[in-house]
Amino acid sequence: MQRHLNIFILIMIIASTIIIPVQINAQQQPDLDVHFIDVGQGDSMLIQTPSGKNVLVDGGRPKAGKKVVKFLKKQNVGKIDLMIATHPDIDHIGGLIQVMKAFEVKRILDTGKMNSTRTYARYVSQIIKQQIPIDIARQNDLIKLDPKLKVRILNTNKGSKSTNKSSIVMKVTFKELDFLLMSDVAKEQEKKLLKKYELDAEILKVAHHGSHTSTSLEFLQEVDPKAAILTYGKNNDFGHPVDRVMENLRKVDTAIYPTATFGNITVRTNGKGYVILNEKSPTSSLKAG
Repeated sequence: MQRHLNIFILIMIIASTIIIPVQINAQQQPDLDVHFIDVGQGDSMLIQTPSGKNVLVDGGRPKAGKKVVKFLKKQNVGKIDLMIATHPDIDHIGGLIQVMKAFEVKRILDTGKMNSTRTYARYVSQIIKQQIPIDIARQNDLIKLDPKLKVRILNTNKGSKSTNKSSIVMKVTFKELDFLLMSDVAKEQEKKLLKKYELDAEILKVAHHGSHTSTSLEFLQEVDPKAAILTYGKNNDFGHPVDRVMENLRKVDTAIYPTATFGNITVRTNGKGYVILNEKSPTSSLKAG
């Protein structure tokens, strides 16, 4: 059954990559890079803004910390202007501990949602040790970091017992291009966001690694993404991504880019067109014969 699922996913991925995004003119310098770092079963994103600011969103599990640090150095990151912890689960904040040890972090944005895990305790301990200023995210706030970029918080902690439902959701807008970063929110939050915001976006970071808890067809139809990034680990214990999510993505005719297949993924844009660069080919894991 798992083998058939893997083949189904691979076919969908190869088919989806036929949809080629609008290309940037070779004479122009790309202004915004959004990197989706392959940390296995978890989330980590680096946003490099038009004015040269570095924003790190999540850091994967603790064991992914060294990989995130290595990736940041490869992208010539000298310091992190803003670190965003979307929620305190281990697969989102674990790697941030190693990052804080390796880089100067100017500021942290957090949900304010606490967790009883050792990983969360180490995360807080490192913030205190490094004396990093921390802000608590508020719904509808604009993150003022780069005047050329609009980053709005759409969801955050509002007293929910669930860390996932309290996740920071953001819409990043650069000129004519939108990114919708859904963290780990559930269908309940999707419905609320649909009622309150215009969610259409060219690039969607699919919620909760393609879990059954999220990504309804109604939600996807409103967002109408041209490309969907899925962050999950190969052969993970959670069955991510589930068939329903993959089928819903197919129904809205979006190109599908899982980090488990493509490795590190970069969306590079000048605010009008975009190009998607991936570390690996979708057929690189296939064996001859």
